[in-house]
Amino acid sequence: MSSTETIRPDVPPGAVPAGWVPPRRTTTVRDVLAMLAVALIAVAALGALAMVLVQVGVGAGVVGTVLAVVPLTVVLLGIRWLDRWEPEPRGALLFGLLWGAGVAVLVSIVVNDLTLYTVAQATGSLDAGLVASAVVSAPVVEELAKGAGVLVLFLARRRYFDGVVDGLVYAGVVAAGFAFIENILYFGRAGDALAETFVLRGLATPFAHLLFTACTGAALGLAARSRGRHAAWWLFPLGLLGATVGHALWNATSLVAGGAYLLVFAAVQVPLFAGVVGLTFWLRRQESVVIARRLAEYAAAGWFAPHEVEMLASLQRRRTAVAWATRAGGPAAGEAMRRFQRDATTLAFRRQQAATGRADLRAHAESERDLLVAVTADRHRVLAAAAPR
Repeated sequence: MSSTETIRPDVPPGAVPAGWVPPRRTTTVRDVLAMLAVALIAVAALGALAMVLVQVGVGAGVVGTVLAVVPLTVVLLGIRWLDRWEPEPRGALLFGLLWGAGVAVLVSIVVNDLTLYTVAQATGSLDAGLVASAVVSAPVVEELAKGAGVLVLFLARRRYFDGVVDGLVYAGVVAAGFAFIENILYFGRAGDALAETFVLRGLATPFAHLLFTACTGAALGLAARSRGRHAAWWLFPLGLLGATVGHALWNATSLVAGGAYLLVFAAVQVPLFAGVVGLTFWLRRQESVVIARRLAEYAAAGWFAPHEVEMLASLQRRRTAVAWATRAGGPAAGEAMRRFQRDATTLAFRRQQAATGRADLRAHAESERDLLVAVTADRHRVLAAAAPR
């Protein structure tokens, strides 16, 4: 499909087929398996939390949990900011969060402790065990465990995994879950250094784990945009390598720099973080460009008015449109406007996939027709709810 070709379904622009009703959501075997998977990793997360509480004590663990909520909230707000154009399903995000807090933590605790004791026993030096665990085992095992969660989401949601932004979002929630449990452990063990530990881990470096795992997420996002069906199997290891190296350097710095750690952090990590933030701004801008370009093609065929395309390609104008609909027709009109925006955004990204050769055209034609009908119905609901009575 060329970038200028416009599929014209059999439904006339601006009209909803007679007798059409939104399809009902039915529970499938896949849905049941997904809920079972979430339940199982939720149990794993509770197990990881229990293991940490046993190590630090219930009292210190409760304090650590309360403090760990602060960086978790900061990270999740950052992810929500990034995931504004086409928000990922809450179930998938919950899966990623619980995977990081459960499966990844349990695997990491077991393997890292085993490495520490094995090296310490072989060398007769506890310090050697600590170094091996922090610089070798932790980066490899933790990034592999977290990256596996992102890979599971990529494989399970391959059709909806649109690109680098989705990869960063899923990597972010997995990393956030992992860091939450890890912070409880560090805060619970801090003792008299609790305030310093909280400032360093909770306020100065809350995005550390996200930055590492973001390499894996970005690699899978690039795989999602590749026309090759097997690109993930060579991009995933590359992303994992970047995550592991970055994590190892971070841990090595904390061991070697000593009192100069904050200076090294300011000179290296802060610019790195600023670069990632700049990249996320650029990625969000690119998503706006895709929406405007693809919906303009539908506008040329009569499916959208030009002012609708302008609104849909601007987050600020989207908020204004929802506020207008809510004032004019109440909550029902506001929700209809949100559905219109969500369906139109999905339509734009699906067309981008088809136009770049990353979608089966027959399946895309069916999906496109359904989305165009849904968008038209959403528009009618907004106008009906907002119409003066």
